[in-house]
Amino acid sequence: MIMKKFINSRENISKELHEGFAAANRDLVILKPGNIVINKNLETADRVTIVTLGGAGHEPALSGFVGDGMVDVSIVGDIFAAPGPNACIEGLKLADKGKGILFIVLNHAGDMLTGDLVMEQVSKSGMNVKKIVTQEDVSNAPRSDSDNRRGLVGVIPAYKIAGAAAAEGKNLDEVALITQKFVDNMATLAVAARGATHPSTGIMMAELNEDEMEIGMGNHGEGGGGRQIMKSADETAEIMLNVLLKDLSVKPGEKLMLILNSVGATTLMELFIIYRKCDQLLKTKNIEIAANYIGELLTVQEQAGFQMFIARMDDELLRLWNAPCNTPYFKK
Repeated sequence: MIMKKFINSRENISKELHEGFAAANRDLVILKPGNIVINKNLETADRVTIVTLGGAGHEPALSGFVGDGMVDVSIVGDIFAAPGPNACIEGLKLADKGKGILFIVLNHAGDMLTGDLVMEQVSKSGMNVKKIVTQEDVSNAPRSDSDNRRGLVGVIPAYKIAGAAAAEGKNLDEVALITQKFVDNMATLAVAARGATHPSTGIMMAELNEDEMEIGMGNHGEGGGGRQIMKSADETAEIMLNVLLKDLSVKPGEKLMLILNSVGATTLMELFIIYRKCDQLLKTKNIEIAANYIGELLTVQEQAGFQMFIARMDDELLRLWNAPCNTPYFKK
């Protein structure tokens, strides 16, 4: 397959996309050397701050959520690659306002390696940092083995919960406890109908036949063992939603957040058709959708498919989800 993308030199993709991102959002963010994106109002922050790391290529994640009420510092690596520990330490130093830092990391091998190395250095530096890991992909490990679950789109609402708790003036222990409660009560399942090409190498990241889809696809085209003949929207929605409800042991009368995240090439038309079926199914089960989002939060280049996310909600989490925020790609 010939890769057709509007890029310049392949080795400068991450650098150039962040220069463009910062130029387009200069009222909200500042770009520091090393692909470190910071909240423009960070300098005056008198509260717990939120820091994250990850690879480029998933736009608007992760830097699209830097701003008031969500992330304060995003440290970004090359395409689908974690940044190095030194850049992360620099990002944490920028975020350190004396009230503590919540460091949110997605469960992927490179991100976790960097995150662990960073925390080793932090323990010697005197900075007050707590790490939260998002690991909600139900397809590659059971809930009892959650350390082996990949982090998918759930990291974005986790930023929102953490950022809102910090904005309320809660201390680091409180922010971490609330965020962990949310993270422990979320689940995601992804499906792909077509793979993406890696913009730096041109390699097709997941090859599917024209009549196939795969349930359980990861953020980088990793297979999930659910390859099957393409199903209709209603069939796909029912298969995926039932898996998620079972994983979280959701009972009638409970409140959920439901997110449908397009991973790049799937249209809003398709997402709304999927959402329609989810809404119908949950009503028959007496389960309320108390919060939702339909659109692109975390993409995989031009991969076709979506990630279905649910989280168990209570009054505190709903208040934090609905609290004001102002970032390039999420506002309330």
